[in-house]
Amino acid sequence: MALLYLDDIHFSVGTRVLLDGVNAAIEPGERVCLIGRNGEGKSTLLRIVTGEQRADAGDVRLSPGARLASLAQDPRLDYSGTVREYVSEGLGELGADLARYHALIEHLADADEAMMREFETLQQRIEARDGWRADQRVQAVMQRLGLPGERPVADLSGGWRRRAALGRALVSEPDILLLDEPTNHLDIEGIAWLQDFLRDFRGALLFITHDRAFLQALATRILELDRGQLSSWPGDYANYLRRKEEREHAESLANADFDKKLAIEEVWIRQGIEARRTRNEGRVRRLKALREERSARVDRQGRASMSLDAGQVSGKRVFEAEHVDLSLGGKALLRDFNLRVQRGDRIGLIGPNGAGKSTLLKLLLGEIAPDAGTVERGTQLSVAFFDQHRSALDPERTAIENLDGGNDMLEINGEKRHAISYLRDFLFTPDRARSKVSALSGGERNRLMLAKLFMQPANLLVLDEPTNDLDLEALEVLEEVVLGYTGTLLIVSHDREFIDNTVTSVLVFEGEGQVNEYVGGYSDWLRQRASAAPTASSVPKAASVTPPPAPAATPTAPRKLGFKEQRELDELPARIETLEQEQAELTALTASADFYQGRPEAVKITLERLNAVSESLGQAYARWEELEARRG
Repeated sequence: MALLYLDDIHFSVGTRVLLDGVNAAIEPGERVCLIGRNGEGKSTLLRIVTGEQRADAGDVRLSPGARLASLAQDPRLDYSGTVREYVSEGLGELGADLARYHALIEHLADADEAMMREFETLQQRIEARDGWRADQRVQAVMQRLGLPGERPVADLSGGWRRRAALGRALVSEPDILLLDEPTNHLDIEGIAWLQDFLRDFRGALLFITHDRAFLQALATRILELDRGQLSSWPGDYANYLRRKEEREHAESLANADFDKKLAIEEVWIRQGIEARRTRNEGRVRRLKALREERSARVDRQGRASMSLDAGQVSGKRVFEAEHVDLSLGGKALLRDFNLRVQRGDRIGLIGPNGAGKSTLLKLLLGEIAPDAGTVERGTQLSVAFFDQHRSALDPERTAIENLDGGNDMLEINGEKRHAISYLRDFLFTPDRARSKVSALSGGERNRLMLAKLFMQPANLLVLDEPTNDLDLEALEVLEEVVLGYTGTLLIVSHDREFIDNTVTSVLVFEGEGQVNEYVGGYSDWLRQRASAAPTASSVPKAASVTPPPAPAATPTAPRKLGFKEQRELDELPARIETLEQEQAELTALTASADFYQGRPEAVKITLERLNAVSESLGQAYARWEELEARRG
């Protein structure tokens, strides 16, 4: 039986329809990711599920007795109490009693008669509601999350506040957990920790994320919100991408065929007098129906189109730092740091929040000076710097005014373009292009920063958290631009896949001012770190969690195949073909419009079988690749 039903949900903002008859069901144990472009209504849908937002029409039904908890995109940050009190609030009134009980314990030695009476009353209320078991649950959740119970919430960083908010959601032991951008404000190691934590969560998950590695690791099903409609895609993100491409191709062909038919009918209706005298009234009615159908069709918004010209070639040496020391607020960020950046290098910066990644960029760019050592910059450098705080944008000016003082005509990489046309490449409608920056969403501000950044050629591209607030499609477009860029590249990002796909080496902040360089991306660093013997200096001191262990290094001299393994290799193609056929059949079944209207038990069995087949297919592919490599 499904835990959550969404039945014909409708919601509009003004004349814009965000949710147009949305239907869905969430089964026990599922991990469902809700995806879609910025502004499509994903967060609105979650708020409707939690009851924070009222739908215009439709019903949200929770299974009787099922408990629901949620983590908002921006958890409450103005809380004045301790972490224990904040987490305990997830238990409602009982949590408030427990928090007050623990607060009184600290003052019992000096308690007066009134305080003792309050303490005894609290004890009785807690015992009557089996509150001690709930208190143990609060303690266990806080311990598992590594939360400092007596510390004020106001003293925590953004990542730790998010962790506290997650604890607050978990103490109620929810059957279904709703998470809106849970990786916001987390560094890479925090994201890896949260990923492992949620993979072990026994309830159902419905979450929104733009982190592709996080999505791929967790989701067992994808819900896509597109032009007001919700579609279900069984399997992981990689399977969704394959099937989505097939669907969009089929949709494009169908629309082209429809438009061709409509054009033919429009030509016919406009023929001469003789034709109009004898025209078929049934055909006229069909034309009217075609016009209405075309009018009702909501075309998909175009894809963002970004590009950056590297311009003139810089000198061979871009940066050289020697024996650099740098401290801020009494904390050593760099100690005896040495670095040489050559023209064309592609370097990612990895480390916990507050380790000094953004500060290192400012040091290299000459915005701050080192305490000791030297930093030299190369010649003929033209820099494009993406600041994660978007300080280059004036919130009181419009998007157009932020580009070039409000000029209608812009010079983009040496060519004249209209400002509206240029911003359309970054998915701005004319209305949004004329809106103040303060009225834009986070994703729109990010795209505006990129539009401003890419106006002129630059042979040094410095990106400080460029992926924040970008939806999956805009993120992939930015990735394509960065991949095609021929200049020198420095990137700070907590997006593991973005780092893996765009850089050739990483600088890792490993605690106490130690920064070391590794060949490859984030995944390559994990493998290299796992294969090295751990030392005190190689453990990140500023982080409290550790990424999952990387797989062991492949032996340099694998043994050849034995008789049984050769036979296994010979049989694997047939097994893979059988599994692929079953997967295709099950996928087609679950994609049908009436699948989730069937018996809940049958739906659950089918989904479990699809997941099992997909997992077996992945294992079969991996085994085939392993045996083939050893045979070769």
